[in-house]
Amino acid sequence: MLFPGNRNQQHAAACIFFELKWTAIIVPNLGYLESRYDISRRVLQRTRAKLSRLGLIEHVSYLNSRYGGQHGWKLSSRFETALRQLADRCSLLRDKATRSKERDGMMLELVGSSRRP
Repeated sequence: MLFPGNRNQQHAAACIFFELKWTAIIVPNLGYLESRYDISRRVLQRTRAKLSRLGLIEHVSYLNSRYGGQHGWKLSSRFETALRQLADRCSLLRDKATRSKERDGMMLELVGSSRRP
């Protein structure tokens, strides 16, 4: 779903996700996945970058005092939190009690006016 049409990146994403999920520590380097799962360095780096941009994984700096000087990669909770907030906001948008029809009409006009030349 995250890497449509690219089986190599799909495989690499699954490997990264499961390795980070089942490890008890922060993984300092994902390079060992290349030999363990027969993934090229380029595919691993591109996949890691995309997962990081999406917020599924994050890099922890050694300067982060929360982790006691450890550094490396870990699963992130930002993506899950963002999806929950999005679902909450969608349910608020559907709720007719919190919105008025006139206010929604004004918002549509405002958005529409920026489209016109």
